[in-house]
Amino acid sequence: MLKGSYVALITPFKNKGIDYNALENLIEFHLTNNTDGILFCGTTGETPSLAGDEKERLVRFGLQKINKQKPVMMGTGTNNLHHTISNTIKAQEWGVDHALVITPYYNKPTQNGLYLHFKSVAENTDIPIVIYNVPGRTGVNIDAETTLKLANECKNIVGIKEASGDIFQLSKIVKYAPQGFSAMSGEDALNYPIMCCGGKGVISVTANIVPQKVHDLVEFSLKGKYDKALKIHLELLELNKAMFIETNPIPVKESLHLMGMIERELRLPMCNLKDENLEKLKDILGNYNLI
Repeated sequence: MLKGSYVALITPFKNKGIDYNALENLIEFHLTNNTDGILFCGTTGETPSLAGDEKERLVRFGLQKINKQKPVMMGTGTNNLHHTISNTIKAQEWGVDHALVITPYYNKPTQNGLYLHFKSVAENTDIPIVIYNVPGRTGVNIDAETTLKLANECKNIVGIKEASGDIFQLSKIVKYAPQGFSAMSGEDALNYPIMCCGGKGVISVTANIVPQKVHDLVEFSLKGKYDKALKIHLELLELNKAMFIETNPIPVKESLHLMGMIERELRLPMCNLKDENLEKLKDILGNYNLI
């Protein structure tokens, strides 16, 4: 069953290419700090700016370095069904453990359109699929009823990354989902509430910089030690907010740069933090003894 603390890993760049030395160090950072799984090619990985061959090299490199020590997830969804199925089949062939498939963006489909889209992806692939619901990015929300219908009808749709901010919707999925279906938090500020409502884990931005803390919050929650999980949730309050002081992944990449782990490089249309936000971020990271 899909569970635990997954990091939505950033993609480090250097001289306009992927920085594989930094990537190797980041992977090792997560292996040694108890991250339960690693997501490549998610929102935080600046996937829209990666070419197809870059994605393949990135994921193959990650799989080789991780060497089955942790499960690997890959973002394969697009707003084009053919491309999504093709990407998902490739992930399956490369040995990826889960495919993260986003709701089609820009198209603005109906709930029936979303159902038919995900059903088609599931029917044409064998890899376990995780629905990615982030209406703030895509312009469309997949309702709990649609998610539950897919969970019940498609055996290889095994979870959802919920980043709608709607706790009622998340709770309804938890209540009525079939056994083995996982609701995962996709919003760090709500990791603790979602775990308290029956979530099985998180796919986290903040885990890029404090992987052990995020792992511990999830682990304590899964073991019913909610008092200890709450303590971490409150500890991370300002840090979680800082990761969205501007559009993700700008703040988290700047944080990792300030921590000496990556170069300061993004790809347009992502650009560096405003000076005033950079100073705020430095203050917050300093308060957490991260720089």
